[in-house]
Amino acid sequence: MEKKFFVHPTATVEKGACIGAGTKIWHYAHVREGADIGDNCILGHCVFADANVKIGSNVKLGNKVSVFQGVTIEDDVLIGPHTVFTNDLRPRSVGEWKMTKTHVKKGASVGSNSTIICGIVIGSYAMVGAGSVVTRDVPDFGLVYGNPARIHGYVCRCGEPLEGGGNGKTPVSVECKRCGKKYVLERGSCRILQ
Repeated sequence: MEKKFFVHPTATVEKGACIGAGTKIWHYAHVREGADIGDNCILGHCVFADANVKIGSNVKLGNKVSVFQGVTIEDDVLIGPHTVFTNDLRPRSVGEWKMTKTHVKKGASVGSNSTIICGIVIGSYAMVGAGSVVTRDVPDFGLVYGNPARIHGYVCRCGEPLEGGGNGKTPVSVECKRCGKKYVLERGSCRILQ
């Protein structure tokens, strides 16, 4: 049975791309061959999804996002408008090209106009502030922003900042003021209590 998805008449989806059911590809977007895009995604105006990228289900790519080869984006991720993922640590216009992979885990959010330098992992439910240049891994639930992006705390799955992190040397339990989920903050990491 063929999956149903929407492609705007001005968009280009190359032969060999795999598009999931319910996905919407909007004005002037370009999806290259071998790209694998999950169900119920939104690719905004002028989004570029390069060859062989992997994009999970329920992902929203804002207008003019560029996802270059070597990037994997898991389910439930939001990428704000004008965000760019790089894929070569030493780019030149001629010569050898060496792709370096990047991984965005489930539920993460990346703010508008961010640049993601290749070779990093953005953790589950992490939040990257708008305009950030991300040059190193972001922990699960981590809140980072700036140029270069630095950790400024942690956020709940619902996106609310978590308060009461203590001194970082001993584990501290915190509760989200918005939804009530509980977390443990310890030595530069955050984990949810099930």
